[in-house]
Amino acid sequence: MDLGTPAPAHVQSVNLGVPRPVRARGAHSGIDKRPVDGRVHVAAPGRKGVAGSGLAGDAVCNLRHHGGDDQAVYAFSREELDYWARILDRPLAAGAFGENLTTTGIDPDDARIGEQWRIGGALVLQVTGPRIPCGVFARWLGVRGWIEQFNARARPGAYLRVVEAGDVGAGDTIEIVHRPAHDICVTTVLRAYTTHPELLPSLLAAGDDLPAEVRRAARRAAARGSH
Repeated sequence: MDLGTPAPAHVQSVNLGVPRPVRARGAHSGIDKRPVDGRVHVAAPGRKGVAGSGLAGDAVCNLRHHGGDDQAVYAFSREELDYWARILDRPLAAGAFGENLTTTGIDPDDARIGEQWRIGGALVLQVTGPRIPCGVFARWLGVRGWIEQFNARARPGAYLRVVEAGDVGAGDTIEIVHRPAHDICVTTVLRAYTTHPELLPSLLAAGDDLPAEVRRAARRAAARGSH
C-alpha cells in the first residue's frame, strides 16, 4: 500500500510562559507554557545568569539555572508528549513540559550536538544539549519519582541557541541544514550527566560543538580517568 510522502517536520505549537506559582512552595516559575497564536520573534538573549529566554514574551524566573544563549529555546516532540500521556494516564497539552516549541516529525533527542535547524524562513537554531530535569519540573507535574523516571527514559528534548534570529509560528517547517560528523546526541549528554557518568569523557568527541560548561565537565572527567 502506498502510504504517500511523510509530512515534513514542523512546529506544532509555539508556547510561552508567564510567572506563576508552582504548587505550594510559593516560588514562581515560567514552566507553565501555553500555546500562542501568531508569530513570535526569536533572538539570542545573552549570557546565562543575566538573560532569559530567546522568545519574546517568554518568562524565565530562575536565571541562575535557566535561560541564556545556550538555553535560548527548548524543543520537545509531540510524539514524546503522547508517550508520557499514556504512561501518566492524563492529557498533556502542548507546552506541558515547559517547552517553547512542540515539534512533530523530528526527534530532538536524537539530534546531534551542534546540529542546526532552519525553521520557517529566517530562523536558524543550533542544538546545544538536553534539558536536565529539576525539582520545579517534578513539582509542576506532581508525579512521585518523576526525575528518576524522566532520566531513565532519556528522551529529554533539546535546548537550542539562536544562530540567525527570526520569527516562528505554528505550522513552520523544520529542516536540518547542518549535521556534525560526530555521533554525540542529546540523549548521550543526558545519560552522561545523570545515569551514566562514565560517558562524560566521550562527549569530547563533539569538540567545539559542546557548550563551554559541558566541555569543562567532560575534560574534568577525562582528567580524573587518566590518573
